Amino acid sequence: MLTRKKLTVVATSLIFAAALAFAQAKRPAQTRNAALRYWMAFAELQDLPTNKPTADLLEKTAAGEAPWDEAKLGPILDGNKGAILMMQRATKLPECDWGLEYDQGPATSIAYVPRARVLARLNTLYGMRLAANGKTQEAIDTWLTGIRFSQHLARGGSLIFSLVAKMALLSNFNALTHAAQGGVWSNLERKQVEEAIRVLPETGFDWSDALWYEQNSLDVGAKKMAEVENPRAYYEEMTGKPAPGMSVIPTSTDAAAFHNLMATAESALRLPPDQVEDRLRALQDSVKTLHPFYRDTTPSFTNINHARAEVQTARATLLSNLSK
Repeated sequence: MLTRKKLTVVATSLIFAAALAFAQAKRPAQTRNAALRYWMAFAELQDLPTNKPTADLLEKTAAGEAPWDEAKLGPILDGNKGAILMMQRATKLPECDWGLEYDQGPATSIAYVPRARVLARLNTLYGMRLAANGKTQEAIDTWLTGIRFSQHLARGGSLIFSLVAKMALLSNFNALTHAAQGGVWSNLERKQVEEAIRVLPETGFDWSDALWYEQNSLDVGAKKMAEVENPRAYYEEMTGKPAPGMSVIPTSTDAAAFHNLMATAESALRLPPDQVEDRLRALQDSVKTLHPFYRDTTPSFTNINHARAEVQTARATLLSNLSK
């Protein structure tokens, strides 16, 4: 039989175990949304030096146009290490929903885009610092993390997001290419990078999707312009140009012509850049026939295609260097 003392010990143990189980059951679930962590990383970012020489050095180094300078750039990375590592952890999460207010159209806040650009640059530099110190595998992991970040940046956003993501993607492509040319990677490291790059779209992202979001934003803008008290002032605010003498509010016929043109451009952007260059140039000429509102706000299809070709070339160059 159990003594009273032993019973007390058993009861205490059971209570403790129950309390522990309850605490574990109540533990909050980890988020699956990388964007929430990215927001936290943006908040952790320290202001970068504003003097032009340092700013230029940051840009040139990240672009592969200047060697790593520990004395000048090391302290900047040290001050932002928390933000960089938080971003890196976030890229491992399976989802990314930025929570954009699409119903606000052109007024949708994109306040985080500049900070995303800064963080992407710092991450590329972080990898360069690791490489300069002989930490090859850690440098590779950092640059591949930057590529995953670029994929999340472009998700569910208009062209500005894809353009910033393109910058991030190219800086990591260039860093990996330069490192591959150094001849210090093992076969396993080369295979790791090659596998990660080959699964990417040739042009980096779904640029047609970004153009669709651009169209959606302009549709919301046209609707709001029809609702405001002063459509002409709204037009000028939207386009940055004087309102035309004709009605500034597009008709349903105007909108249909715009939609048809955008749908054709979106379809073209799903094909390789060299196959649609002439087609997109012709579509760009057709933009001139649209209602002034759409004519003044529709993005350049040819510029988008040039951006796609730039990514395609950088990706091909990296893969070529990996096979040597």
